[in-house]
Amino acid sequence: MIAHNLWIVVFLLALYLIITEESIAIAFYYAMRIVKFNYEKQKWWLLHNPRNPIVKYLMWRRSYKLAKEIRKQMEENQ
Repeated sequence: MIAHNLWIVVFLLALYLIITEESIAIAFYYAMRIVKFNYEKQKWWLLHNPRNPIVKYLMWRRSYKLAKEIRKQMEENQ
């Protein structure tokens, strides 16, 4: 219970400083932008990393479909 109250006091103090000091508010804004950017970067890397087996499969499937379409077009042209 004491830890719970301690966290409430810390967040209320931070909120008070953000509301009253413009420079702290700006720093908080930029810190949140950095956190969001790093989250998006990690998410993108996880979803597009070629070493990921799921991404490998999706790339293989897309390439296979494209190869089938090209083969079909070549057969139609001959």
